Amino acid sequence: MLQRKPLTWFLIIAFAISWPLFLTPLLFRDLEPATRQIAIQGLWALAMWGPGIAALIATLAIEKQPFKSLRLNTLGPKRYYLWAWLLPPVLVTLSGLLTVLIRTGQLDTEFTFLQQQMEQTGTQLPISTGMLVVIQIAQALLFAPFFNIIFAMGEELGWRGFLLPRLMPLGQWKALLISGLIWGVWHAPVIAQGHNYPDHPMLGILLMTVFCVLLGIIIGWMYLKARSPWVAALAHGSINAWAGLPYLFLKPGFDTVLGGTLTSVPGWLVMGLFVGWLMLTKRLPVQIREEAGEVGD
Repeated sequence: MLQRKPLTWFLIIAFAISWPLFLTPLLFRDLEPATRQIAIQGLWALAMWGPGIAALIATLAIEKQPFKSLRLNTLGPKRYYLWAWLLPPVLVTLSGLLTVLIRTGQLDTEFTFLQQQMEQTGTQLPISTGMLVVIQIAQALLFAPFFNIIFAMGEELGWRGFLLPRLMPLGQWKALLISGLIWGVWHAPVIAQGHNYPDHPMLGILLMTVFCVLLGIIIGWMYLKARSPWVAALAHGSINAWAGLPYLFLKPGFDTVLGGTLTSVPGWLVMGLFVGWLMLTKRLPVQIREEAGEVGD
């Protein structure tokens, strides 16, 4: 049976913590750009823990359930950590390739975007631009996904660790779709400030919600199989590590709605195909069982 009280309090607390932090940069418009960017990154990183804090409060104070019910003490089958680590770079790469194939973006082997960024910041490095790209790819693969868990866990403890299991009485598909929808709306203040879709800030809220629903199904599948928020946090961390890399390989000026990253229409198509594969191979919906109130497979 759906327990409305803890769900309501979870949502109120998550949004009450995160949205003010998302909106605070609006007070810093007069700051020097580099300083303002650092402030934005710090505030938005803190905001990622809004859902996690809400999950802890709703679990311990509202539901009066033990801490272990959030399954932070559980890792689950190790093979799903390979999916969480390596699937994001595959999806991001395919999104970039599809962008080039449908000509909504042009391949740039001179890495103009990176050169422009270095010129704007006055950065000069004793290595070639190509070598810098290789270093960034290596970092995105080997280091960043695991470092990003620190902040990604804040979201995943909330969205997948708390919200998704408690929506399961509605049915697995409804739970996946509704949790993804809420996740997308939660991003609204960030998107309205030009993040992800700088040329379409208002339309971007809807576009981001579609992205979150699709990605939420994929991460939700991993969570339901591993029964651990750690696998969801690693997948989220890997997505964040790879998210901006297509910009390095595309000529500047492309429309971020029509091409580039996973948040674009080509990204939706790639994720949609993967979700279709999960369904075709009967990996979705996940076979679940109720055992002491826990989600299983």
